[in-house]
Amino acid sequence: MMELQTLLSKIYGGFLGMNVGIRLGAPVEPAMWTAERIERVYGDIHGYVKEYKHFAADDDVNGPVFFLRTLDDTEAEPTTASVAEAYLNYAREGIGMFWWGGLGVSTEHTAYLNLLHGIPAPQSGSIRQNGSTVAEQIGGQIFIDTWGLVAPGDPARAARYARNAASVSHDGEALNGAAFIAGCISAAFTETDIEAVMDAGLKQVPDGSRYRQVVEAVRSFHDAHPDSIWKDCRMMLEAEWGYDRYPGACHVIPNAGVCALALSYGQGDFCRTVEIATMCGWDTDCNAGNVGTIVGAFNGVEAIPALYRRPINDELVLSGASGYLNILDIPTYVWQLAYWAYRLVEADVPSAVTAHRHPGEIRFDFVLPGATHGLCVSDTCLFRGEHRDGGYEVMFNRLERGQHAGVYLKTFYRRADFSDERYKPVFSPIAYPGQEAEIECRYEKWNGESICVTPYIREALSGKQTLLSTTILREEGDCRFRFILPQVDGGLISEVGLYIEGNSPRITFDSGRMVIRRFCISGKANYTLAVGRMPEEFQNVLPFAQNHGSWHVEGDHIHALSVEHAEAATGNYFMKDVRLSGRVTPRNGVSHLLGVRVQGTRRGYYLGFDGENRVSVLRHDGFTLDRLASADFEWSMDQTYVFEVLAVGTQLTLSINGQRLLNAEDDRFAWGMAAYALYGAGRAEFGDLTVEER
Repeated sequence: MMELQTLLSKIYGGFLGMNVGIRLGAPVEPAMWTAERIERVYGDIHGYVKEYKHFAADDDVNGPVFFLRTLDDTEAEPTTASVAEAYLNYAREGIGMFWWGGLGVSTEHTAYLNLLHGIPAPQSGSIRQNGSTVAEQIGGQIFIDTWGLVAPGDPARAARYARNAASVSHDGEALNGAAFIAGCISAAFTETDIEAVMDAGLKQVPDGSRYRQVVEAVRSFHDAHPDSIWKDCRMMLEAEWGYDRYPGACHVIPNAGVCALALSYGQGDFCRTVEIATMCGWDTDCNAGNVGTIVGAFNGVEAIPALYRRPINDELVLSGASGYLNILDIPTYVWQLAYWAYRLVEADVPSAVTAHRHPGEIRFDFVLPGATHGLCVSDTCLFRGEHRDGGYEVMFNRLERGQHAGVYLKTFYRRADFSDERYKPVFSPIAYPGQEAEIECRYEKWNGESICVTPYIREALSGKQTLLSTTILREEGDCRFRFILPQVDGGLISEVGLYIEGNSPRITFDSGRMVIRRFCISGKANYTLAVGRMPEEFQNVLPFAQNHGSWHVEGDHIHALSVEHAEAATGNYFMKDVRLSGRVTPRNGVSHLLGVRVQGTRRGYYLGFDGENRVSVLRHDGFTLDRLASADFEWSMDQTYVFEVLAVGTQLTLSINGQRLLNAEDDRFAWGMAAYALYGAGRAEFGDLTVEER
């Protein structure tokens, strides 16, 4: 394995580069945006063409992140079967994750339906099952970037991982695309010439394949016409390899040509490569994302300039089945990818890497080059925030007495935070009442006598700020702020940070900087979600992520209606020992449950009513629903019950209205979210949910 800092820079550059390319290409992705129209409207692109408030989740991001979770779930190399399970477990059917274009239209949707109905992978994505038109669309190569990032310098292994993952939904030339892109990403860690990177990728693609032919056609054109510009090559692609020759919504072959073109004419330059891929048209976000990963890993994160890096600000939102996992901090994820890069080759994982693994906690230390971890300043006139001197620097100049602004981490999102919602992201907070925040800083005074620093939180529902104890800083030096996140109305916190306020006499002003070295939120949460106050946004009742059924707020409860299994999950994905309490009013049907340690749509424990006059502890694991324990209990429709579930270690306990009814022991799931659920046709009302971690 290469030197750790080089590895981290290249992983960081690759993953960030992927997201730069996707964000750059997304506004001009629809078919109406031909290469000619892109040029006419935007000219020669040298920066983002659309300014997003925050960039809404994209399928090109969801796949690489969520399908890689098979490593966490199985602790083993990816197999087609394990990635297939990730397809089903981390996607809410019909919403988010990827394009739900219908059976026989969307490749991923088709494969999902096949898997859901018992057709195993790789048959689920095969040409025999779905036909070549569906099987050879572009998804084979756009969801595999992270497999290259966890196999640095080993293109053959990266290609094997990518083929295994892509064959869940694709076949034929699409698998060649997966192997080529993953092979290029892997090779970018060790090769010093972009042509050698492409050579390594092509070694993973069989001779005579159409995929190899289109890549070679582009490279041959580039070599034979040394004075040509990329537009000349794009015209050749249009004439000889265009969409008119390949059926389906978005075939892999024309877009493979664009990726090869952008790499050839970009010549390893990060900016020009993603810009060319975008200006070529066709599937712009996919192509710019793929080549962005390759050249990002090739150059390292330091080569990505501020005009592309700053708007991303190390924050990433996804649209999977866990609202908690949908808020992703990029530097933290880089450490996770580095961990698997070592583990997959059974190498000793450096202590610096293992020290950054804290599932369920926020621990930012800003040690990666340029890392901001998503921190923001609330007033860019009074403050400037950026990575500097190994931390997040908040510089203030001429701050008059009483003037103030905040530096904060966004811990929850609302619809108003986004310019669009193409893939319907939903969120659970990543910080909760009862947890402890710790912020370590260094204050450097340039002018003035003193400043006031006040920890604060913002409520997600009302927008109200709660200010905590103020500290007056008169001398420069190290300082630390520790505080418990307070209870808030509704239970949702959207910001955690510090207010910095000028405090010098009015005849002078305060100038200086605060450099945040550590920003941590950890500990046991204790909160109640006021369900009746929850907004309905992103086609969901926040902060839940719903899968199946109809869920709406009515009065002081959520009204749930379903004809099959349906659930709404929320909370920290990594909750372990916990007490849950919620009000349940059955209206129809025999299944009304409270879930604990829920790890997606197909894994977790569910306790409550499970048949007429019966309560049970259920374990859902894939296609299997097991009853771990059952007991007789006479319950009635239209009566409200208080369910209490206690999960401690391997023990699961159900109490209803204060009466302990069931206990079961099981060690399958050690952590997960909370949920309300129906495991069958029915209707119920679910009230306030209390979460108390132990």
